[in-house]
Amino acid sequence: MARSVSVWFALSAFLCSVMVISAEQSSETKDFVLTLDHSNFTDTVSKHKFIVVEFYAPWCGHCKNLAPEYEKAASILSKHDPPVILAKVDANEEANKYLANEYEVRGYPTLKILRNGGKNVQEYKGPREADGIVEYLKKQSGPASAELKSAEDASNLIDGKKIVVVGVFPKFSGEEFESYMALAEKLRSDYEFGHTLDAKHLPRGESSVTGPVVRLFKPFDELFVDFKDFNVEALEKFVAESSMPLVTHFNKDPSNHQFVIKFYNSPNAKAMLFANLSVEGIDSLTSKYREVAEQFKGQGIGFLLGDLEASQAAIQYFGVQESQVPLIIIQNNDGKKYLKPNLQANDIAPFVKDYKEGKVPPYLKSEPIPEENKEPVKVVVADTLEDMVFKSGKNVLLEFYAPWCGHCKKLAPILDEVAVHYEKDDNVLIAKLDATANDIVGENFDVRGYPTIYFRSTSGNITPYEGNRTKEDIINFIEKNRDKTAQQESAKDEL
Repeated sequence: MARSVSVWFALSAFLCSVMVISAEQSSETKDFVLTLDHSNFTDTVSKHKFIVVEFYAPWCGHCKNLAPEYEKAASILSKHDPPVILAKVDANEEANKYLANEYEVRGYPTLKILRNGGKNVQEYKGPREADGIVEYLKKQSGPASAELKSAEDASNLIDGKKIVVVGVFPKFSGEEFESYMALAEKLRSDYEFGHTLDAKHLPRGESSVTGPVVRLFKPFDELFVDFKDFNVEALEKFVAESSMPLVTHFNKDPSNHQFVIKFYNSPNAKAMLFANLSVEGIDSLTSKYREVAEQFKGQGIGFLLGDLEASQAAIQYFGVQESQVPLIIIQNNDGKKYLKPNLQANDIAPFVKDYKEGKVPPYLKSEPIPEENKEPVKVVVADTLEDMVFKSGKNVLLEFYAPWCGHCKKLAPILDEVAVHYEKDDNVLIAKLDATANDIVGENFDVRGYPTIYFRSTSGNITPYEGNRTKEDIINFIEKNRDKTAQQESAKDEL
């Protein structure tokens, strides 16, 4: 994350001039955000039924932007009945890093809602400005489901812009009601919940039902759907599946962003149709796509329709060209992709059917094969990975890198020296692959950061290199793990 110190530098003179005044007033200033660390975290959290904790790093620009909003929200929420406590932890501090690991902090700032003395942990998924934080946390600290006693209550909750789940019951007790409330408690950070004794208060659907029934309202497709199985796992699956559009729209409408995120987080395979949605005659393509989505509903595949203008980052990520649209890409959770470029409306159903039946070969994103590859460190691309690494008959040290990676840039001249060292050894190859521009398929290489280095011996043993990044250490590693040629073994025996 970018560091931002220019503001503090510009204000330094002013801060010095008012230091005395600030010191005099400090006794009157109260920090409403609690500061926690390794020494008081567990004890403090255990005393609260509801507390929000921000894990931050002092150098993080986003954290600095959040700080005044978070403090303002803490001030307002301190007057709430009961008060809502906001706290923060410097996760960059060495002694606090185990807390960041325990709470699975992957970036800064990360906010967690801790309930019941820390026994229940939920992601904070609300706004990042003070008023939004306050409203979100008021709802999160209150009952998981709001009772709807009137049509006005219902209309305030069900606004036609978001997913809302409502339970209709003949009485607020019994096994079904308890299961529903357990669901609401579990999913409260993702959805809004309500419950009522009278379906007539609700804006859509059959108003004469007395329940028990769960009605999910949504701003797309059939607008509402009912469910009567009160097993908690079945209810959770129902909510997850029903809250996804039949076809998710990827465009510049911010109201669709929440559904795009859900689409990509879904465990289903992902079909993505990218097209210029402003051209004449596109309706026949999109309507056919929706028909196919309906046809394969419930078969483990989700459908997204991406507008070309809004999908430039996705187009670049998949390594395809605008000249290939309309195109459809299906991606499995194992990373394998299947592509059909320049498709017509009638191509969609056969392509998806062939994919489901395993008849479509995977598509690999690959840079062009280099016309010349004469540098000491040889260039590998996706289309040459098999031949240059797995079928070369050589011991291969392969670096997976990113062009923008500073550590990769520092390593480059060292790998050049290693490659020069082995230039006359036909049994060793030093190579590199741009992991941002080429797909890495299979389970042989686990690339989670840059640079990642693997060594594959001629006998097929694959070993990650985790040593120091010096010429001597890398050469020693290669010599330890390489398979010797018969000539080398003979020379060794003579010695």
